[in-house]
This record gives sequence, structure tokens and C-alpha cells, in this order.
Amino acid sequence: MRINKYLAHEGITTRRGADTLIEKGEVFVNGKKAVIGQQIEATDTVEVRGKKKEYTYLVYYKPRGVITHSPAPHEEDIATRVQKLYKIDGLFPIGRLDKDSEGLIILTDDGRITGPLLNPEHAHEREYAVTVDKKVTGAFMKKMETGVQIEGYRTKEAVVTRINERTFSIVLTEGKKHQIRRMCAALGYQVQRLARVRILDITQNALKPGQFRILKHQELEHFLEALGVSS
Repeated sequence: MRINKYLAHEGITTRRGADTLIEKGEVFVNGKKAVIGQQIEATDTVEVRGKKKEYTYLVYYKPRGVITHSPAPHEEDIATRVQKLYKIDGLFPIGRLDKDSEGLIILTDDGRITGPLLNPEHAHEREYAVTVDKKVTGAFMKKMETGVQIEGYRTKEAVVTRINERTFSIVLTEGKKHQIRRMCAALGYQVQRLARVRILDITQNALKPGQFRILKHQELEHFLEALGVSS
């Protein structure tokens, strides 16, 4: 793998930014200064010396109707919306929330957290509040907890709690496409409202649709520690 691709893959910088760091003599491979275009092997030790990069982490409440990634010409994605409204550039969302869903999503310029946060093997919790079209029964909750067959796949065990007659919370450690909607549909229910209210220990607090807060201090430290990423 070329060294600039390696640095971009590790979330340290972009490929162009990597070439700049190499030109400045700030990138070392096995203790020696790297050169542009150098190939990296799995056994190589790559270091970036000099000023430590400062990353930005936002907790954003995605409104219903806003696209996470790859919008159509008439649509607006989260990153564009944040740049336009708040003049914050260079951030990208980690993971997805479908257009008809709302709730918390992390925006950052730190590519290091993508794999640790999204990999289902790490079993990081995400909690959702879900309103359906009819009464939530005990049998429905039990099936949602123990696993539902959706197109040949059985979902992992979840924690389900009734909030009111037609609303429940569900804590997942995986994130299949449209998973909750597909689980409910398989059991004869239709989702009317779906909101992500927690990612690991990060909660909504007072955020309303379209608002964000910056992750910092102890909350950020705990978040990065849970992902195994250095601050």
C-alpha cells in the first residue's frame, strides 16, 4: 500500500495531506524519513512526528427528512447542512440514519473511530425510541429481544423496554440496514417514528432536531477510551 493511502486509511490525514507531511519530513518508516510514493508493508512501523492533530467531534441530532450520505440532487446531506448553517467544514458522519429516522449521529474528521464504532464485533450499544402503529404486546417485546428473522438473518439479542402503549426503547449492538423497521415489519408492525437517543454513553440531553454539541472534556475521553482510540 502506498504510504499516503496508508495514512489516509488510518484516519491521520488525507492522501494530499500525507504527501505534504512527507515533504516536510514529518513521516518516518522504521525510523527513516519516508518518501512520496513509498510502499508500506504490514511489518513496517510508521510514525508521524511534529504537531499532534486536533480532531473535532460533534454530536448532531439529525432531523427527519435529512440524508446521511449520498444525497440526490434535490436533497441535502448532514455534512453540507452543518457546513451551510454553522460554517463547520471537513466533518463526515460515522454510520447512517435513514431519511425517515431522526436522532443522534457523530460527525468528525477523525477517521480512526469509524471501524471501532461501527464494527458489530465490538458490540457497542445504540439505543432507539420507536413508536409503532399498534399496541406493543409482551409477545412482540419478547421476540424483539430474543431475535427476529429478517431475510434469512436472525438478529442478535437486544434489550427492549416498553415506554407506553405504542412506544418502546430498544438497545442494539449491531446495525443492519433498516434493521428495526425490518424487525417490526416481520412481526406485523409498522414504524411510525424512530429516533436514536444514545450512542454508547452519549445521550441526547437537551438537543433538538438540527442542533449539535461539541464532544469534549470527560465525555470525549470516555467515548474515545471505549473505542480504544487515543485522545
